[in-house]
Amino acid sequence: MADPTRVLVIDDSALVRKLLSEILASDPDIEVVGTAPDAKVALKKIQSLQPHVLTLDVEMPGMDGLTFLERLMKSQPLPVVMVSAYTQAGAPTALRALELGAVEVIGKPQSGLRVGMEEISVQIIDTVKAARHARIKDSRQLFLRPKAKQSTDAELPKLMKPLRTGFRETVIAVGASTGGTEALLELLQPLPETMPGIVVVQHMPAVFTKSFAERLNQQCRLEVKEAEAGDVVQSGRVLIAPGDQHLLLESAERGYRVRLQDSPLVNRHRPAVDVLFRSVAQVAGRQAIGVILTGMGNDGADGMREMRDSGAHNLAQDEASCVVFGMPKVAIERGGVDQMLSLEAISVLLMQLTHEQG
Repeated sequence: MADPTRVLVIDDSALVRKLLSEILASDPDIEVVGTAPDAKVALKKIQSLQPHVLTLDVEMPGMDGLTFLERLMKSQPLPVVMVSAYTQAGAPTALRALELGAVEVIGKPQSGLRVGMEEISVQIIDTVKAARHARIKDSRQLFLRPKAKQSTDAELPKLMKPLRTGFRETVIAVGASTGGTEALLELLQPLPETMPGIVVVQHMPAVFTKSFAERLNQQCRLEVKEAEAGDVVQSGRVLIAPGDQHLLLESAERGYRVRLQDSPLVNRHRPAVDVLFRSVAQVAGRQAIGVILTGMGNDGADGMREMRDSGAHNLAQDEASCVVFGMPKVAIERGGVDQMLSLEAISVLLMQLTHEQG
């Protein structure tokens, strides 16, 4: 039996420390090796207890969670799961934590803390266990982001099949989860304004998606926005699924538009990648390109297989560049993927497939 995942819980609230410790300790594969009320105590306990994963609050006395996270990633990178209140005002802070290298952000309930924490106990346990095996970026890359490089044709494997073009504009459908916020930035930054329309499902709470889309819009040449019902999928535009709503593609008079649904969770998610991919398979068929990025779980695997069966050309992020090689791995195992590539190579290949390379 593998050794249990050793976790250090860092939070200024004694009640939160107690609840998190109880939830994590309920899983036989997790050992809570200690708790800390602030960053100063945490730094000492990291040295003495050697945890595999940290859970970290944003608001703490003395050194706040973001400052602690930045220092940790520069000196002693460890997988960190942020546990923070989900509020609109806190969205930029959560996104900054992910940018600094946190594996995931989990929301504390706004009221009824004990009951609320119990309701998300499975998510907490799964995220912490996945975080242990997450790929932590080179700390130097976190703070000096290099400009996107352009791969040469020789670095890309040959196409397994040509992408068919025809009477309809190509649509690119992307699904991502853990690690996806930074992966999407790296994927989209090199792409020109002439790219076909792109629709994206990133597992993320409702209060974060608008800020996330705005952040991408500021850093990419493409227009990036949180999707609204009826938005047209058009060249140069990226539509991000709003949190807590499924995103579906549907036919429009010319090309495609999106529809939003608040139907039940799929694969424990809303929005779910499978919901988007299945709609793309039905509506766009062979005019679609599917991309599945870093994330834990299996969301998107079945939908990607349906896309491939309908003639789409599908790409998966490779293990070496994933934070968590879960969703791409399952999609490959279920036969939905044509090519597995690095994140950088996916960007280049998308430009080639849509005749925009050069």
